[in-house]
Amino acid sequence: MAISAQTCGASCLVPALCSQIILCLVLATPDADGFSFPQQYTMQYWARRLEQEIDGVMRIFGGVQQLKGIYNDKKNLFEIRENVPKKLIEKVAGDIESLLAKKVRALKRVADAAENFQKDHRWQDNIKEEDIEYYDSKADTRYDDPEGEEIEREKSNSLKLEFTEDANFKTKVNYSYAAVQIPTDIYKGSTVILNELNWTESLENVFIENRKEDPSLLWQVFGSATGVTRFYPATPWGAPDKIDLYDVRRRPWYIQGASSPKDMVIIVDVSGSVSGLTLKLMKTSVYDMLDTLSDDDYVNVASFNQKAQPVSCFNHLVQANIRNKKVFKEDVEGMTAQGTTDYKAGFEYAFEQLQNSNVTRANCNKMIMMFTDGGEDRVQDVFEKYNWPNKTVRVFTFSVGQHNYDVTPLQWMACANKGYYFEIPSIGAIRINTQEYLDVLGRPMVLAGNKAKQVQWTNVYQDALGLGLVVTGTLPVFNLTEDHSLEKKNQLILGVVGVDVALDDIKKLTPRYNLGANGYMFAIDLNGYVLLHPNLRPQIINFQEPVTLDFLDAELEDENKEEIRRSMIDGNEGQRYIKTLIKSQDERYIDEVHRTYTWAPIKSTNYSLGLVLPPYSTYYIQANLSDQILQVKLPSKMKDFEYLLPNSFESEGHVFIAPREYCKDLNQSDNNTEFLENFIALMEKVTPDSKQCDNFLLHNLILDTGITQQLVERVWKDQDLSTYSLLAVFVATDGGITRVFPNKAAEDWEEDPEPFNASFYRRSLDNKGYIFKPPYQDLSYRDQDLENNTIGILVSTAVELSFGRKPLNPAVVGVKLDVEAWTTKFKVLASNRTERDQLGTRRCDPSTSCEMDCEANYKDLLCVLIDDGGFLVLSNQEDYLSQVGKFFSEVDAHLMSALYNNSFFTRKESYDFQSVCAPEAPSNTGGAPRGVYVPTMADFLNLAWWTSAAAWSLFQQFLYGLTYNSWFQTEDVTADSMESKETSCIMKQTQYYFSTVNYTYNTIIDCGNCSRLFHAQRLASTNLLFVVAEKPICSQCESTKLLQAEIKAPPGDPNQCELVEKPRYRKGPHVCFDYNATENTSDCGRGASFRPSLSTLLSLQLLLLYLTASWHPLPLAPCL
Repeated sequence: MAISAQTCGASCLVPALCSQIILCLVLATPDADGFSFPQQYTMQYWARRLEQEIDGVMRIFGGVQQLKGIYNDKKNLFEIRENVPKKLIEKVAGDIESLLAKKVRALKRVADAAENFQKDHRWQDNIKEEDIEYYDSKADTRYDDPEGEEIEREKSNSLKLEFTEDANFKTKVNYSYAAVQIPTDIYKGSTVILNELNWTESLENVFIENRKEDPSLLWQVFGSATGVTRFYPATPWGAPDKIDLYDVRRRPWYIQGASSPKDMVIIVDVSGSVSGLTLKLMKTSVYDMLDTLSDDDYVNVASFNQKAQPVSCFNHLVQANIRNKKVFKEDVEGMTAQGTTDYKAGFEYAFEQLQNSNVTRANCNKMIMMFTDGGEDRVQDVFEKYNWPNKTVRVFTFSVGQHNYDVTPLQWMACANKGYYFEIPSIGAIRINTQEYLDVLGRPMVLAGNKAKQVQWTNVYQDALGLGLVVTGTLPVFNLTEDHSLEKKNQLILGVVGVDVALDDIKKLTPRYNLGANGYMFAIDLNGYVLLHPNLRPQIINFQEPVTLDFLDAELEDENKEEIRRSMIDGNEGQRYIKTLIKSQDERYIDEVHRTYTWAPIKSTNYSLGLVLPPYSTYYIQANLSDQILQVKLPSKMKDFEYLLPNSFESEGHVFIAPREYCKDLNQSDNNTEFLENFIALMEKVTPDSKQCDNFLLHNLILDTGITQQLVERVWKDQDLSTYSLLAVFVATDGGITRVFPNKAAEDWEEDPEPFNASFYRRSLDNKGYIFKPPYQDLSYRDQDLENNTIGILVSTAVELSFGRKPLNPAVVGVKLDVEAWTTKFKVLASNRTERDQLGTRRCDPSTSCEMDCEANYKDLLCVLIDDGGFLVLSNQEDYLSQVGKFFSEVDAHLMSALYNNSFFTRKESYDFQSVCAPEAPSNTGGAPRGVYVPTMADFLNLAWWTSAAAWSLFQQFLYGLTYNSWFQTEDVTADSMESKETSCIMKQTQYYFSTVNYTYNTIIDCGNCSRLFHAQRLASTNLLFVVAEKPICSQCESTKLLQAEIKAPPGDPNQCELVEKPRYRKGPHVCFDYNATENTSDCGRGASFRPSLSTLLSLQLLLLYLTASWHPLPLAPCL
């Protein structure tokens, strides 16, 4: 327990009076050596000396006032422009709307053409593969065997095309043709597939015409309900060393376009008869069923025998987002079989879940999916009670496993409730049968006709063919043929067309550099997920799930942002000035800042656009150097430009330029020296009126080059940095210039050359005074790493200008302190000697009662400067020199805990949902799943056995098991490599920041004989805390060590079970098609098992032999 003593006056509260008196006595009483703990006024005096020294150095070397004068002298070279939030939002929203409208027109042309082509197509029963010409995107895919030889995958009649590298697609393409992708488990020679290829060939010309009208179009795709994908332009599919299990019908963009949102309850029979292989088939079926759901859908999963119960902690329907589906999958794995079957219990539970109107749900398609091994009860009374006569809930039944039960009751349940009956005898039947229910859900859409042709835009996801992050516009394609014999309209969906839009293309429409380092634009969808945001930075590529980063996870959540998010989802316009918390660019610090949020909907889309602007970014500088450039003909001949040339660095300081797209032909490079050389070379060629360059960026860069050079001439050249123990001085600007003086200091400069990405730059703009930034040291940093390295601490401050009451902060200046020299200076400033005193001249004994100080008594007194993130900056302890930059709890856990417990620091915990983690080693390596049937040698020798369903089922288990690397593995498999890859995971972040405590504070860390006194005080106009404490005399005090390092979130953190009870606000699509009076429900199921053709079986056997020989786990192809 700590006893605080802010003062020792009579105003102390009565209950604390004794403690205050004791503390005052302790502070005043000398120890045996004649030294006492410094009095409060003494430490306040030291703090003032530190403040004055820091301010003096920054005034001399920072050059803030001089830089203001330079800007004033050059004000004829620039204008002050205003960012008007509402006008910016209106313009950008309109530009994005126009961009997407072009894609919508292309979508509609493809969809209309597809319907007409299929309607005019004449079905051919005798069509052959050689009758069809197309480019098979997988025809050239090859696999490497263990011997290093390439083995061609299969013979193909595919067209042979040539491809050229294309910058827009970031891959090789052929604009004269479209390409076709057919899932591996579909026989491309079947009559259905060949007819599909025949009529979709005509889409090629439509794709080409679309591109002529809009050259910026990216991938145009038609995904067929049969599984065929035709996309344009043509490009080879995937990469070598891959087994392709891609099926367009399982992609979120296809599912979203093919059906309206769903409320789904999955019930699984776990009675005693369901065991071994059948139970595992059910679990895998549930996994695959969950994968057909998107964030617009809601789901719950329950198991039943005599009674029904949820498999997880979710007691109601929850959003089918990635994290909730992961919880379901983990809990489904734990299901066990026991007891007897009672369908009534399962269906009553499901209907009650769907009737619960007190929870958020999709409120569109309602369905029950039942997985069972069979039974005799039809539970007609349940359907009469809950679903008849309106039949608002569809029932889909799945007979799972090899058994001899009568399936008639299961068929009846589905047919009597507008659903469908499926059979899953083996693992090979799971993928197709868990997705075909979508055809049934598509019936009302088809029957609704044009009303249902609603363009929808997807969540953000990673493009499979290399475009990076994209969104896709989707539109369903309907079968317009009619059955004249029955005079009924066709109710089958043909497929979905999609057009990709790269996020980079949308970002190009948003302003960036005129908003300043801390201003930005963002956009969200109806789920609250961001498609534009500076913090949208997924670290995993080629993952299967869409990128679903909520706006409240992209930023630090608070009530204001919740209300802003809700208003945006509702499609409203608005503006709000708020105080909020933000993370620093390096995610080590938290700042409390003011921001203006402005938002408006993007018309004709599901998106809403927002703008965030700090107060100092209302105005910005726009340089106008046209006259000067015209006078010298080329920018490179301007005097200001000459200070960018490396031959000027020795006298004028080293210049880093931000790697921005100043001109289209400028070659980018991660090496700033090389980038600068590329820039200079291009400037020798371009003309002053070149349209390939961004005049705003180019002119501001040259203007800031001259301004920063003047700072060198007026301030830095005349100063001796070593006199004040400085390693460097620097300036960084909004225009993209970072100038470091002297030139040799650039060798140790580790800050980002883009000021807008540099933590010191962004924090200096948001904080008044001088911002200290010690070097980053993680827990693995070793003392020997410091050998031959001089540690430097950055101290920076913003340059605040005002032109005609128009405030702006166009630059940040600073110094780099030599830590070793400033450690000595720190000890002197926090001591009792004056400049005339010599170290060691003071003599103290019990009679003189001297106060300890940070210099003479460093063995007994600990003195430190800690920054606002809790990181060590300076200390009077020599052995702490190597600890500079570490979180202080790693240095002195007891003292840091006392600072936190006494409210000097506040803690903020958050989660990073975009992180990557190394894969965990499987715990069951080498073990086959229990319950799988293993044939005997007699079975292998029996020819009849090979023709049995059991043999075929086992064969499929082996095939899929090898392909997935685990027979019933639930995790997604990536397509990047045969080896284990990093996987997406959740990381927990903890940052500390100053609370509102600003006063001087004395405290006892109470620990019996190990108690310690300490004093803490904020230094004015800095982000520093000055702490003086007794050094610990023993290590018996136990204190919880505060953690700051990012860690992998433990299981159950964040607790999804608690989060779903307070779901975030969202909206589903504006329209719903779940009912049509003319729907024909007579087609409601079949009893045929999965029986492959002889040729298919032979092909799969050969593939199995190859896989067994190579013995490599084969991953899934990435999503399109």
